[in-house]
Amino acid sequence: MIKQNLGELAALATALCWTINGIVFEDASKRVGSLVVNYLKLILGFIFVSVYCFFARGMFLPMDATTNNWTWLMFSGFIGFFLGDLFLFQSYVEIGARISLLIMASSPPITALLGFIFLREKLGLISIIGMFVTVSGIAIVILNKEKDEKKIKLTHSKKGLIYAFLGAFGQALGLIVSKIGMGDYNPFAATQIRIISGLISFTILFFATKKYGDVKLAFKNRIAMRNIAVGSFFGPFLGVTLSLVSLKHTSAGISSTLTSIMPVIIIPFSIIIFKEKIKPKEIFGAIISVAGIAILFM
Repeated sequence: MIKQNLGELAALATALCWTINGIVFEDASKRVGSLVVNYLKLILGFIFVSVYCFFARGMFLPMDATTNNWTWLMFSGFIGFFLGDLFLFQSYVEIGARISLLIMASSPPITALLGFIFLREKLGLISIIGMFVTVSGIAIVILNKEKDEKKIKLTHSKKGLIYAFLGAFGQALGLIVSKIGMGDYNPFAATQIRIISGLISFTILFFATKKYGDVKLAFKNRIAMRNIAVGSFFGPFLGVTLSLVSLKHTSAGISSTLTSIMPVIIIPFSIIIFKEKIKPKEIFGAIISVAGIAILFM
């Protein structure tokens, strides 16, 4: 039973991992800055994955990867781990993990659209309806109109919402490129290559902006470092790897649908941990957005 549904179970586990990831990284980013958190989580994530690969595969580094694997997965890492996460983590600071993860629900529709454009995948009427429903669910949460006002207003920071949407686009494009680059290659080793790409990109950015001193300051913040360590385990190590396992054992549609239930999973965490007062329309919008993803891949 477990083996038959390995892809689906891996996708659900991915959703839980990324929910935990979002919660702890939101707190850490507000303490020491999103750029530092991104860099340190990749360093720790790389250590976690490399140690695992050493014992599981007998190789500390992905030396058995082909040129095709390296090319596409490095590109995927640049898009997903660098550009995508750069915007996503800043959205955590601007609008919080709950709303950011809701915006990330737009990633599967974007993935489907990119698959249609670049991979010539089919996009039927049902899929288009699913996209519309997902976007509608997100709109219910981020848009608001008072009874005595004619204009519709955003309920959260415009900058934060833009960052989150750019993060969703980065994840979607990274997913498409990952599928091309991974093929039958080991998911853990594939994750290593993607992290290496992200690390190189962030290292260049740190030296270009001369913000490497911020990394030293982060080590003095124990709470931030603890959250970065927890997030690094559940994010770039376990979460990303499980997402690749899911892609390998089930369709991209099913994987994306199950992985994208994060906006619903995070609600009880937000109430209990962050003491947020969540409006009924926000819960409704989150459920609608996930339902749209399910319709998208019917």
